[in-house]
Amino acid sequence: MRITAYLTGLLLLGLSQSGFAAAKIDHWQTSQGSRVYYVRTEGLPMVDIQVVFDAGSARDGQQFGLATLTTDLMETGAGKWNADDIAQRFESIGAKFGASSSIDMATVSLRTLTEPALFAKALETLQVILSKPTFKEADFKREKSRTLAGLKQQEESPAEFASIAFYNALYGNHPYAHPESGTLTTVAALKSADVRRFYQNHYVAANAIVVIVGDLTKPQAEQAAEQLLSGLPIGKKPPALPDVAPLTQAKVQHIEFPSTQTHVLVGLPGTFRKDPDYYSLYVGNHILGGGSLVSKLFDEVREKRGLAYSANSAFIPMLKPGPFLVSLQTRNDQTPQALQVLNQTLNDFIAKGPSEAELTAAKKNITGGFAMRFDTNKELSTYVAMIGFYDMPLDYLDTFQQKTEQVTVASITDAFKRRVNPALLQTITVGKAPATSGK
Repeated sequence: MRITAYLTGLLLLGLSQSGFAAAKIDHWQTSQGSRVYYVRTEGLPMVDIQVVFDAGSARDGQQFGLATLTTDLMETGAGKWNADDIAQRFESIGAKFGASSSIDMATVSLRTLTEPALFAKALETLQVILSKPTFKEADFKREKSRTLAGLKQQEESPAEFASIAFYNALYGNHPYAHPESGTLTTVAALKSADVRRFYQNHYVAANAIVVIVGDLTKPQAEQAAEQLLSGLPIGKKPPALPDVAPLTQAKVQHIEFPSTQTHVLVGLPGTFRKDPDYYSLYVGNHILGGGSLVSKLFDEVREKRGLAYSANSAFIPMLKPGPFLVSLQTRNDQTPQALQVLNQTLNDFIAKGPSEAELTAAKKNITGGFAMRFDTNKELSTYVAMIGFYDMPLDYLDTFQQKTEQVTVASITDAFKRRVNPALLQTITVGKAPATSGK
């Protein structure tokens, strides 16, 4: 499913709570107009760099899977180097390279030591990958075949069926609707020229954000950002994504699948990154289903009734309203009961909101563990990339706990009543429908 996380790095740089408080984000633009976000961390001679482009799957147009295939090909060849050459260059200096894409963005990342000779080689290699990818036909055909094989394998996954149907139900013709990896039909039709065109249109300086977190001085970071993007044309940003069309009615869709468990997804378009309701929705959802073992959904569905191993909910904020999602897996014959409990728990929460005791416990849980979410350079760079890409306040990490503490029972109840309308919920079930007793 699309609700995934980034890879974990091998070398970690611990940041204490006091160290986090000093993690000031500096911001400037390169000579080509690219935005740069920089945090100086000291202790280990390492740096994490991310170059982020507005080039996720929402930019695929009708060629679903194009953005993902482009990032998959970034490390297969660049300049005079093939994939083995690139891998050897990074391996010889202990550096780690990555390229990935999501719905909103594409990210090229580097982790390397900052010893001058090693850093220079790592930076040069990344700069060539960014500015001179070769997209050779043989590499394209291999990656395309691998993608098609993966899509074919997904046909055996009820979770994938459920995710695809869920996004289609929420977003219809909006760019958020289609699968990030594409479909068998759309990927089969892609050509290497499509990848080159997508790269040329989207991997440009005007569409790039550089994030640098690590043991570099500001002058070193400024020079590194300039060097990284020096080979890219200025270009232009893509047009703004269309607004998400409002839903008009609730719908229930069942997809028959020969599995012993039924996957249940319920939701609607929820919140976006700069949403004024974000904190109330986030804290409220922690109580409803985001707090794992201490959430209302977990308690009602698993603890009281044993209908599922787990039940959870999430808001997934993006440039445009991302999904509000409630999910569980249950035995086929228990699906009607599990769905009834899910909907009743959600309806009760929307109508009544949380108790003061539940709110207090949620705030302690959220703020108490917040600093641990970015206690490495890699994790911190991902948060800074999010702040930069979504144009959020530079003090987001500093004020998160304060704004969480300001959430009230009234603000949660008000936000949920306005933003989660039970009359518009989309329900997807994938599994074997329980047999009916009547004839």
